[in-house]
Amino acid sequence: MKKALFLLFCFPIFINGQQTINGTINHNNITREYILYVPASYNPNNAVPLVFCFHGYSSNSNANFAYTNFKAIADTAGFIVVHPQGTLDNTGTTHWNVGGWTIGSTVDDVGFTSTLLDSISSAYNIDANRVYSTGMSNGGYMSFLLACQLNDRFAAVASVTGSMTPQTFTACNLVHPTPIMQIHGTADATVPYAGDPSWTLSINNVLQFWYGYNNCNSSPTTTPVPNTNIMDGSTVEQITYSGGDNGSSVEHFKVMGGGHDWPGVFGNMDMNATIEIWKFFLKYNLADLSSVLSVEDSQLGKLLCHPNPVSGFLTIDNKFTDSTPISINNLLGQLVYTGFISENDNQINVESLLPNVYFVRVGEEVVKFIKL
Repeated sequence: MKKALFLLFCFPIFINGQQTINGTINHNNITREYILYVPASYNPNNAVPLVFCFHGYSSNSNANFAYTNFKAIADTAGFIVVHPQGTLDNTGTTHWNVGGWTIGSTVDDVGFTSTLLDSISSAYNIDANRVYSTGMSNGGYMSFLLACQLNDRFAAVASVTGSMTPQTFTACNLVHPTPIMQIHGTADATVPYAGDPSWTLSINNVLQFWYGYNNCNSSPTTTPVPNTNIMDGSTVEQITYSGGDNGSSVEHFKVMGGGHDWPGVFGNMDMNATIEIWKFFLKYNLADLSSVLSVEDSQLGKLLCHPNPVSGFLTIDNKFTDSTPISINNLLGQLVYTGFISENDNQINVESLLPNVYFVRVGEEVVKFIKL
């Protein structure tokens, strides 16, 4: 993909050394806008983290900049935050092209993000190992898309009221354990917690995919968040899947009775989503996560399977002297397939399996694979 990059103009606003920059770049012959916040503590001699924060469908970067208020944390934590602006879809609505309800869009938002990251990194001393993405609703979907398609550039992502579209799921190309935070209300009427197979995965399926890929413990710890505001009509549980490869984890703030909200600003007031997201990001950097091999290469013993991820036929490579029993279990340990393979008949049709992470066993050998 050929990238065109031109820095057109910036309007910095200086407040006690801070900079709020309204900038534009050109990507694929489209002028794209963004808001960049640089804290007063920024020193070009020191590499700093960068947080991308994406607005929701029909919203904009100015509103996202205001209500998420990452700048207040950036002032003390010393990171730079960028709020990109989405383009208009064929209905005239601002969006991020993530599939699902935006499937008719042709905008290359992944390429735009990569170009914007390059541009910011050329102007500021950004720590390439500490780049993160978050966002609300469509912006949460966008963060998952970046986790899948720019996995080599983002250390961790967090979604608030977003999920993954089937298109994002099937195009997920992962190269390192990826810490994930999901904040979602069970009564969300915009992005349903239970999902809709035609355009959005359920939150449980999203969590299963990521804790499975990261090799986290499948039995999470659940901690109630103190119900400090009894008037907001909701309570929160923090559900943590820990013990993943290289310290990765998957964390879920489940807002019981919560709607399509950014906790701490509107909706649930027992927690502050912005603070929790930064606390989560602070634990991870790409250098520590990247040394774990990909799923395809991290096989156990001598058993090898490919392609991995797989959508149709899974090939098992080993020296089978005769017909050998084979079984497949899902993340819950439930048996979903049994059969036999041999040296001359070593393919399994897994098309009927639901998209998720599975374990195939041949004798004492076990290997993990992802069904797209």
